[in-house]
Order: sequence, then C-alpha cells, then structure tokens
Amino acid sequence: MKEQYIVTGMSCAACQARVEKAVQGVPGVKECSVSLLTNSMGVEGTASAEAIIRAVEKAGYGAARKEAGERKHSGSLYAAEEEALKDRETPVLKKRLILSLIFLLALMYISMGHTMLHFPLPPGLSGNPWALTLTELLLAVCVMIVNRKFFTSGFSALFHRAPNMDTLVALGSSVSFGWSLAVFYRMCQLAAEGGGMEAAMELFHKELYFESAAMIPALITVGKLLEAVSKGRTTNALKSLLALAPKTAVVLRNGAEVEVPVEEVSVGDVFVVRPGMSIPADGIVTEGYSAVNEAALTGESVPVDKKEGDRVSTGTMNESGFLRCRAVAVGEDTSLSAIIRLVSDAAATKAPIARIADRISGIFVPAVIAIAVLVIVIWLLLGESVSFALARGISVLVISCPCALGLATPVAIMVGNGLGARNGILFKTSEALELIGRTAIVALDKTGTLTEGKPVVTAIYTADGVSEQELLQKAAALEKKSQHPYALAILAEAGARGITPPDAEDFQNIPGKGLIGSLEGKMVRGGNAAYLADALSGNGEAEAFLEKSASGGRTPLVFAEEGRLLGIVAVADTLKSDSAEAVREFQKQGLEVVMLTGDNEKTAKAVAAEAGIERVEAGILPEEKSTVIRRLQKEGRVAMVGDGINDAPALVTADVGIAIGAGTDVALESADVVLVNGSLRDASAAVRLGRATRRNILQNLFWAFFYNLICIPLAAGAFAVKLNPMIAAAAMSLSSVTVCLNALRLNLFQLRDPSKDRPIKQKNGAKSITERKDTMEKTVKIEGMMCEHCEATVKKALEALPFVESAVTSHKEGTAVLTLNGELDEAAVKKAVEDKDYKYLG
Repeated sequence: MKEQYIVTGMSCAACQARVEKAVQGVPGVKECSVSLLTNSMGVEGTASAEAIIRAVEKAGYGAARKEAGERKHSGSLYAAEEEALKDRETPVLKKRLILSLIFLLALMYISMGHTMLHFPLPPGLSGNPWALTLTELLLAVCVMIVNRKFFTSGFSALFHRAPNMDTLVALGSSVSFGWSLAVFYRMCQLAAEGGGMEAAMELFHKELYFESAAMIPALITVGKLLEAVSKGRTTNALKSLLALAPKTAVVLRNGAEVEVPVEEVSVGDVFVVRPGMSIPADGIVTEGYSAVNEAALTGESVPVDKKEGDRVSTGTMNESGFLRCRAVAVGEDTSLSAIIRLVSDAAATKAPIARIADRISGIFVPAVIAIAVLVIVIWLLLGESVSFALARGISVLVISCPCALGLATPVAIMVGNGLGARNGILFKTSEALELIGRTAIVALDKTGTLTEGKPVVTAIYTADGVSEQELLQKAAALEKKSQHPYALAILAEAGARGITPPDAEDFQNIPGKGLIGSLEGKMVRGGNAAYLADALSGNGEAEAFLEKSASGGRTPLVFAEEGRLLGIVAVADTLKSDSAEAVREFQKQGLEVVMLTGDNEKTAKAVAAEAGIERVEAGILPEEKSTVIRRLQKEGRVAMVGDGINDAPALVTADVGIAIGAGTDVALESADVVLVNGSLRDASAAVRLGRATRRNILQNLFWAFFYNLICIPLAAGAFAVKLNPMIAAAAMSLSSVTVCLNALRLNLFQLRDPSKDRPIKQKNGAKSITERKDTMEKTVKIEGMMCEHCEATVKKALEALPFVESAVTSHKEGTAVLTLNGELDEAAVKKAVEDKDYKYLG
C-alpha cells in the first residue's frame, strides 16, 4: 500500500520530476508518483517516512506525511485531504499581481505612454534620459522584488542542477535587467564625458529592456493566477465529496436526543435523522420510513426508499420521513470515507501516458536554456546587435512552457476521476482510468453480475422412493452451511414448505463441484452433474430432467446419499434488468463480451443468449477463471467484471478489474474500478469515460507539444518575426490556462449517453471483433465420453493446448468443437484426448 505525503514548493512539471527522482533514489523505495495538481505524493516500499521527507527537502522542496492520527485532533475526519486541496496559491498570487500592476503601470506609462504616445511627465523627467532610466530601473526592481519567488525558486533549482519553469522566468527577467543596467552605465559614461544627450536618448529609446524585466514576471503571475483558479476547479468533485461529510449527529444517549460532533459517534450508537438532515454514519434503519437522496454517492437522481432493515450511507440526504438508525460504520470506515480515499489516492498515482511528458519535462528546461544561448550566439555571428540577439534569446526563455506538458495528464485525470465519482464510478488509480478505455474484451461473471444473484427453485425431480420433503430436507441440511446463492435458494424453498433441516456433520465445500457431509451416519453429496456422475449413471429420467433444465437456462443441483440418487433441484437466477442493454452498449463500443460461469454449457448458453452474449466460457472452476483471463489477454486487453470472492483472482489478473459495488469486500479490494450502484451499465459508462479522458489527455499533450514546437522557433526569430519578450511571456501564461480549460470541458461529458459510442482501433496486436469471429473452428470426433463429467475432462484437456481458444464438448454427439487461434496440430489434439483415456476418431 502506498504511503501518502503532501509536497510543498512545486511550481511546474520539472519540479514534479525533480521530487520523483529524489525520492526514487532513496533505498527501499519501489515506486513514487507525484501529483503537481494536488500537491500530493504516493510512495510504495520499505523506506522510512523520515528518509523520504529528507530526500524531498534536500531537493529543495517541503514534505509532510498524511496521517490519520492528525485528523482526530484537527476537528475534521478529512483534514489531510482538505489540507492537500487547500488553495494557498490564489490569495498570494492575487496580492502579488495587484502590487505588480501598481508599479508596472507606472513603468509602462514612462516607457511606452510617454515615449510612443507622448503622455506628459513631471518636471525633471521629461527630456532627461538619465532620470527616466533611473526611474524605470527602480520601478522594475520593485516588480521583481514583489515577484521574488520566481528568482529564489528559479536560481535555487539551477544551483541544484534541476532547472524548472521559474528558472526560465528568472533568467529571462534577469538578463533583460542586466543588459538594461549595462546600458544605463553606458549612458552615465556619456554624461561623465560631458555631453551625449542625443546618444543617451537614443540608447533610452532603443536599448533598454527594464519594462521587459518587469513585465515578464508580472505576466507570468497573471498566468499562474488563472492556472491556479483552473486547477482549483478540476478538484471540485473531491471538494464536493468532502463537503458531504456532516459535522454533527443527533444520537440517543440515556433515552434523550443529544447533538454531538460526528467524530464522537461510535459503532452501535443509535442516531436520529429528520427530513433535510444529512446521514452522519453508515447504519441500518431500525425505525421509520423515508426517501433518501443518494445522488452525491451514486449519481442516481431518484431518491431511494428506506425502511426498517435497509442500509443508509454517510453523506446522503434524508428528504421526507423520520429515520432512526444504528451505526455500523463510522469515521474512516464509512462508505463516504472509502470513496474520498479512493479519489484522493488516485490523484497521487500516474497514468502510463503521463510518463511521456515526465521524460520530456526532465530535460526540457536545460534544453531550452541551451537553445536560448545558441540563438544569441547565432544572431551575433550573423552580425546583429547584442540588444537584438539578447531579445531573441530572452523570448525563447520566457515563451517555453514546461507547465503545459506537466499539467496535460493530471488535470484531465482529476476531472475524469471526479466525474466518475459523482456518478458512482470509482477509479482506484489513474492507470485504471486510462486503460479501461483501451480494453478489447470484457469478461463478465454470471452470478451476481449479469444476474440478480438471488436464484429461486423452479423445479424438482425425485428418484424412485424419495419424496420432495425428504430431498429438500437433506439438501437443505447440506446447503445451510454454504453461503452460495444457490444454497440460499434451496433454504428459502425448504423454509417456505415448513421444513427444518438437521445439522450435517463432517461438512466439506469442494470449490467448483459441490458439498459433502454426513446425516445420521450416511454420506450425502450435492453439487453439479459432473461431480455426481456416478449417481446419475443409467438414469434416463434424471438425464432428461438435466437436459430440460439446462436448455431452459436453469442450473440443476444433484443430490445423492451413499451413492444413491436422491433427486435434482433446478434453480434459476433472473438477469438484471439492465444486463442485456449493458451488453449491447459494450458491443457498440467494439468490445467482445465473454461470459464466465461454472454452470454447464447448455445452461450457460441459454443465459448468454438471453443477455445477447455470443461467447461463453462454461464449466470453469473458480481457480480457473484467472487462467481463462490470461488466455483472453493474448487477444487484447481484458476488463473483468465480478462481485464474489471467487472472482478476486480474475479481477487481479485482468488488465482492469471492475467490482460491482454490492459485491464482497474481497472483490472490492481486488478491483481497479468500483461500481457503487452495482449496475452493469456503469461498466460501459466507465469505458466511455476512460475513452473521453484519454482523448482529452491526447488533446492537451498535442497542444503542449505543438505550442512549444511552433513558439520556440518563432521566438528565436526563425520566421523573420521579431517577437517582443513581453508578448512571449503572455503566450507562456496562456498555454497552461488553455490546457486546464480544455480539461474542464470533461465536466460537460455525458458518460451515460451511448449515442456516440464507436469501436476504437486496437493496438499491440489485439484483434478486432470481426477478426476474432473469423477464427477457424474444427470438429473433433471422440469415443468414450459417457456423461457431463467426461465432457468437462476432455474440454479442460483440449483448452490447455496453445492453439485452442475454446472447446465445446458433447457426450451425446461424441464431438468436441474447437475454436482455434492458431494452426491446428492434430497430433497434439490426439495425444490430449487419449491421455485422458478416450479414443480419438479424427
């Protein structure tokens, strides 16, 4: 897990790169990512906090650890996040700008107003080049002192051999001032020689750059102020989440209602929520009925009805009735805290595409300084005056903008993360937000993801001499120690019939197969048909029931006692109302949808057909899901959507793991993206948002590169344009603002609108859906398969072959239909079949 720090003193992408480089050099640091946008840093490894902070300070910046303990003494649960997001820049920049403008306007009145427009001057200044120059010098010094941070930061970074944007500003302004000072001394020399009024006046008009020395830091301050305001808006989503946290709660103490700070609410406390009040803790409703607005957490605008037994979340708003609730999670353990933590931590991670800009930012400023020096030398060699050459070099220094490069990715990521959070889609890392838009395949777990996860018993078959009462009693005895949704369906059916199941002894859960236990000294087993193939052997009626159940999309659960068939219970799980629509949206986005399930082939295909899914991976044991994901990854990037404990390995293996918010804690911990609502359509919305964010990043990077590619030669005078350093400074200021404003456009993106969905061109060898559908199929004839267990054995053996994408086996037809992703090796197929003691017929 990454430790989070607050970093101070950074001003541009070069600063960010400098901090990262310094921390990555600390022994024990595995990974470090710094966010210029939120002034935060995430560090993974064994290095101590003291060593990390020391490295940051040695690099010329400040750092402090975000500690949960600080929050408890600060009066706010989210003090660390609030501290990181606090806008310290804007007030300081406003003050600097106002003071700068006062002195700058006076300077510009003399240098341009009087000289070019003939504005009047006080007696003693008019017509006196020495007095005018001295006045300009003093006014320029005042502006430079007001903006001294550029000079202290810039030259400090230069002395640390890590020049940044402030270095460019400081050098540009200092060179302008230094040259103008030299010209002033030349004018004084002319005066000492007893004359030279005309020559001094000519120098005053043509050679002085005091106004540039002052204008450069002043204009950059304007840009910094606009940038700070824009950056502040990109973090509005996180700030709005922090604002949801209520400050007080009304709890019951000794039978009386008492208002206390929310930090004093403990698990088990009973709190009261009246209409218009915000819910202070995660809890269970113990009394009352009301509509609760959960839009801030889930993005759903329609209030949700809450009654006794329902769960409520921190930060949601009670709109109508009275609620009395028992707190089950408080403080940092609430759902709101988890969301804030996810969004905040994601801001401190780095998207892969950002590393391109980071590598360039690391060498950008030294390269610009070298170019500026080269430009000056070239113009001098071409016979231009020192004044002209310096103006070109200064323009190169101040027009270059590493900030636009550094901000291109993080501002878009922050806005994208915030937009997702407002709509109940949480990205744990910036990488997840970028990669989800580049996936080619989406793998969906069936139970609880595509379906409701609440199956019901739909039909029962009993063997001769066995009643439904006996079958359900023994089945329920086994299933009551299981947490599987199918177990709950059988227990619900038994309860509805008034059956009380006994306790099973020596209970065992065999993952992917079934259950085993002892009842009155007899061994009872329950599970899928492959696991109980011995009990089913030769029973035509039972096999017909299995066939009918599977064809209808129902899952048959077989039960046997001491090897004798008791009967079969068919359970069915209905599709979620939005599953079919979500699948259509995935397909419109150009993604191939694959359903993963432990059900048999026929049941799985019936459910898949209802959802509109063409490709099914059936009969998969929980531990095999990650193997299937790895096989799918050979075709392209894979996003896995799941909700259960058995999905966790697959979620980790996939390029992007997506957990349904209503799922288990293990699944949520293993995933890269969490869907708070539990709606599958939010997964397609996440893909849509990922693509929009990536487009925005690419636009920002293009602008940052294009700006520098065009403006640096322009400033150097390559296109016969004599660019004034002041105009160059204004252009630099606007470039960063442009990037921030473009990122803010993401807030207008309609992430649940599928009307503009289009397939994207896949890279890295990933096949398109059409290419994958054209994959060749071969049918293999096999002798010796007698049941579904045989089918599963042959299927597993064939799918282990590197050129077999999937295999559909049938013991009734004696065939295996192979979908190939490479050239068929018949000898390998024959060996795989015969190694499992079946006969290969060709």
